[in-house]
Amino acid sequence: MSYAEVNWLAIILATIASFAFGALWYMTLSKPWLRALGKTPDQLPVGYTPFIWSFAVELVMAFFVALFTVAVFGTVTVANAVLMGVHLWLGFVITTLIMNHRYEGMKWSLTLIDGLHILGVLVVQGVVIGLLA
Repeated sequence: MSYAEVNWLAIILATIASFAFGALWYMTLSKPWLRALGKTPDQLPVGYTPFIWSFAVELVMAFFVALFTVAVFGTVTVANAVLMGVHLWLGFVITTLIMNHRYEGMKWSLTLIDGLHILGVLVVQGVVIGLLA
């Protein structure tokens, strides 16, 4: 499969859906997340830059969910795309978060909140990509 053969509409819509999921996730878990981070809202004057970066990296993630789903399974379905997202999360995302958070001395609760957020992102992306296949 070439890079141009992916369903770009599905990738863009998957990015928007997963970004919306993340907004809901962190609005719901903002207090526990801040506690796990050991910060107050005043200590995070980050502006809009993280939102721009989040959208950009979720676009890249959706692209690779779509690309790898076809490469591994041969066809894009909701089940295949979700399974691909879960495999990517288990193989690369949560393992990296665990490793980095342990070196950084972060709380396990932060790893859980952030890790499950990315799992949700990848599952949402898989659903959207699979539905639009």
